[in-house]
Amino acid sequence: MQQPSRNPIAHLVTLACSLALAACASDKAMPIDAGSGSAPVLPAPDPSLVPTVHVAKATHWPQGAEPTPAQGLAVNAFAADLEHPRWLYVLPNGDVLVAETDAPPKPDDRKGFRGFVMTKLMSRAGSGAPSANRITLLRDGDGDGIAETRSVFIANLNAPFGMALVGNDFYVADTDALLRFRYDTGATHIDGAGTKVADLPAGTINHHWTKNVIASRDGSKLYVTVGSNSNVLENGVAAEKDRADILEIDPKTGASRVFASGLRNANGMGWEPETGALWTAVNERDELGNDLVPDYITSVRDGGFYGWPYSYYGQHVDTRAEPPRPDLVSRALVPDYAVGSHTASLGFTFYEGDALPSRYRGGAFVGQHGSWNRKPFSGYRVIFVPFEHGRATGKPEDVLTGFLDDKGEAMGRPVGVAVGKGGALLVADDVGGRVWRVTAAGSAVPSE
Repeated sequence: MQQPSRNPIAHLVTLACSLALAACASDKAMPIDAGSGSAPVLPAPDPSLVPTVHVAKATHWPQGAEPTPAQGLAVNAFAADLEHPRWLYVLPNGDVLVAETDAPPKPDDRKGFRGFVMTKLMSRAGSGAPSANRITLLRDGDGDGIAETRSVFIANLNAPFGMALVGNDFYVADTDALLRFRYDTGATHIDGAGTKVADLPAGTINHHWTKNVIASRDGSKLYVTVGSNSNVLENGVAAEKDRADILEIDPKTGASRVFASGLRNANGMGWEPETGALWTAVNERDELGNDLVPDYITSVRDGGFYGWPYSYYGQHVDTRAEPPRPDLVSRALVPDYAVGSHTASLGFTFYEGDALPSRYRGGAFVGQHGSWNRKPFSGYRVIFVPFEHGRATGKPEDVLTGFLDDKGEAMGRPVGVAVGKGGALLVADDVGGRVWRVTAAGSAVPSE
């Protein structure tokens, strides 16, 4: 592939802009745990003319290096040399599907000088390369905890992300459409373009492009996350139609309705094992300071409104949102549990396996991709949130850390999390190009 020519002047301008913006970053910040839990500390907003930009430069894992597991856990590379693996899905037979994907073209997003600088800085974080646009199947046939078989499961997709299997119907949430494919147990490849079930909001802005999908327990409904088209409504109300929502879609007819709204950028979803309630991980808004607004995980009520863009964490008004909507603010729900400001908490799954210590059973794992709008960094880790009687409780606990090196550069960034057939925790690392596998320390090799 021909590489783009290097323009030294443009490079210097970009570098100068980057340094100028980074210099505006303030070191004033609460401990990240203060903005976590069921009652997070919410300081006064601290906006600035130029937002804090503090991005961990994407690098690579040195030979033999790996993330650091919590005490009592062990980690190994289940698969390596993947192309920006962001999301995971485990089939009933144990095959692991990986969405190798990156942002689609969105020419009207991040316009102007500020947008130019932000785009360059995001590329430093390991995003912005052409998307592989495929789902890859990984199979560990001999049960040694490493996938020895790899095949292209579905090719020629459009920024694929979420996946769900209902019977023999395999659903993929592309950035612009929900698709259905025929799946037969054990298949390593699916041909054809699939059948469109429903269009999904996309277009030339498509700010939050990832779309996730989960099926109801009985398979009769599909739930799809659609992120906002802006930070706080700067692209206008019309650009937000059916965005910042979880949509409920009838897979037979393609008919959809808004199940819940005001969720700035929901990604991971899961059914809480004890209550059966739908939960999701949500990325909140930026540019209100290092400690606002906490990302969160929450149960999702049918018809519930969660504040975006008019308020945050219940009824804390965001004065940047124009025009104001006090009628919506008055009914904004408080999320269940905060997971720290600017952590980019994307991955989410409940744990019902047996390969990890028993204390993890019934709780949730959250993949935190890592901050760009906070100094010092937040996220860049996988955490565990304990649950009791269907409710998140206590403080989050580190499960997998060490994604940043001693220079503050990102060797990897965790995104999707899933539970393998044998109970191991699987973590997609898009910058590192790997899928990590977490088990109990000293355990025998599980049969995945």
